[in-house]
Amino acid sequence: MQFQWDWLCLGVLLFSSVTAEIEDEEIQDADVEVEDFDKTSQETDVDKGRMSLEVVYKTPKPIGEVYFTETFDGVLTGWVLSKTKKEDTDENIAKYDGRWEVEGLKENTVPGDQGLVLKSTAKHHAISAMLTKPFIFADKPLILQYEVNFQEGIDCGGAYIKLLSSSDDLDLEYFFDKTPYTIMFGPDKCGEDYKLHFIFRHKNPKSGDYEEKHAKRPDVDFKKFYLDKKTHLYTLVLKPDDTFEMSIDQTVVSKGSLLEDFVPPVNPPQEIEDPNDKKPDDWDEKVKIPDPSAVKPDDWDEDEPAKIEDTDAVKPEGWLDDEPEYISDPNAEKPEDWDEEMDGEWEAPQIPNPKCETAPGCGKWVRPMMNNPNYKGKWKAPMIENPNYQGIWSPRKIPNPDYFEDLHPFEMTAVSAVGLELWSMTSDIYFDNFIICSEKEVADRWAADGWGMKKLVASANEPGMFSQLMTAAEDHPWLWVLYILTLALPVGLGVLFCWPAKKVDEDIDYKKPDISKSITKGELEQGGEELEDEAELEEEKQNEDDIVEEGEGEGEDKDEEEENEVAEGSQEEGDKSNKSGSEDEMKEADESAGSGDGPTKSVRKRRVRKD
Repeated sequence: MQFQWDWLCLGVLLFSSVTAEIEDEEIQDADVEVEDFDKTSQETDVDKGRMSLEVVYKTPKPIGEVYFTETFDGVLTGWVLSKTKKEDTDENIAKYDGRWEVEGLKENTVPGDQGLVLKSTAKHHAISAMLTKPFIFADKPLILQYEVNFQEGIDCGGAYIKLLSSSDDLDLEYFFDKTPYTIMFGPDKCGEDYKLHFIFRHKNPKSGDYEEKHAKRPDVDFKKFYLDKKTHLYTLVLKPDDTFEMSIDQTVVSKGSLLEDFVPPVNPPQEIEDPNDKKPDDWDEKVKIPDPSAVKPDDWDEDEPAKIEDTDAVKPEGWLDDEPEYISDPNAEKPEDWDEEMDGEWEAPQIPNPKCETAPGCGKWVRPMMNNPNYKGKWKAPMIENPNYQGIWSPRKIPNPDYFEDLHPFEMTAVSAVGLELWSMTSDIYFDNFIICSEKEVADRWAADGWGMKKLVASANEPGMFSQLMTAAEDHPWLWVLYILTLALPVGLGVLFCWPAKKVDEDIDYKKPDISKSITKGELEQGGEELEDEAELEEEKQNEDDIVEEGEGEGEDKDEEEENEVAEGSQEEGDKSNKSGSEDEMKEADESAGSGDGPTKSVRKRRVRKD
């Protein structure tokens, strides 16, 4: 049994150790998992345990048809800085003079990888580039994907991107906030408002005017993406079936329909309220009115006050009527710069009268006020249902003259350029690996070669679980209690189940026979022989001391006779109760003790006690 317990404990300890190692590996690998990577990207994940210095970075290359890509790893070509000014803004800050730089990440740097970094604070920034070829919204999905890292966190600012609408007069040097765009997508934050924008400009087919449509806010907490100082992957997918998906780090955070999940909706209502309709003067909207038949009771006295003096109150003993509650501070002194002509006559500040601290009160005593039992207040008629109630009035509905129905809002204005037009109170916002394409496999491969590598390096550089626990305990000391309890519980259970209390050897215990059960004659004879052997051993020991040979022989004869008597008596009385059996046995022992010599007495007494 003890052998089985040892193996069980050893198995539990080995299982716990293996489980802990697996969980630790899963935690380290969780941040670098990317769904739908192809075979090449999966091979990259094999070396997740290596440090960033051992990572070999290669500039991502698109594997299919793309409309725009930018890695910022080489010479910055094709990007144009805006030279215009922002309208309706103070002249001092209207100019787009914010500074941009191409550099690597400050933390978790990947050797050879660079990005576009917004460097200035409290300035307007604008930079843009033409697409390789325009994207026309027809029968192919639009996939827009790029990386953002708020290296210094973010106080107030955005990192969204605009897809500029195609037009003959598009000039990137004059790119500013009023430049027509088709889609705006990306993170934005000010104060405690964390957003992920998706806005598209929809063209009214009747008027030709454009109106911004904002995606409904997803029920997701975006705070960690702004404050963890890690590189995150933002992806927008628009499909020809008029649906959309927004993802962060390849996890969908919002999806829906272009027709149903935007404010204001794409299609206006068929009917609107008549602006010329007016509520009639006799329209009654009151649900309840005072009962016109109610009469004020004769005993209703509206003049009774709400509070009256308590006539039963008595002034407490020791009340100091002649002492004021406050006195002038005797220790106060007039300031040296006090000007009585300007400041008036100086008076010492008032302090509580120290004599009142030990007394029930000071000053003139007045009776306290109590609620007036006769007070009823101003009488009002009870309210009843209004028999003339007509409901809440609303204008009548008329057909909407501006109504239209666009069943395919996906068919937006074509785009031919990409731009960043931003204001930020925080610097060092990092952008990298822009791609616009139509195939998900192309975007996933692009993400694996760029963002996936950054996640791999960040995961390798993260502190171990023990260091994270210690850091957390420094910020929250109460966690030490939780740590101790967490460690003590399995240790205590292990001691309890793996090392039970030592059992007494059952083989050396003398078991008392159950006298109440019937015993066969053969069993009694066998028991008698065992008792005879024990008697002989005792007799031999006694003979060596002081027992004579004659007494020994007589004792043995007597002993045999008594044994036979005991066996016969036990067989006859076997079916009797325990009590009767014990009494007979004790009686026979007494008789035997009286009829034999000294040595025999000693042997019989021991035998009876053992039985």
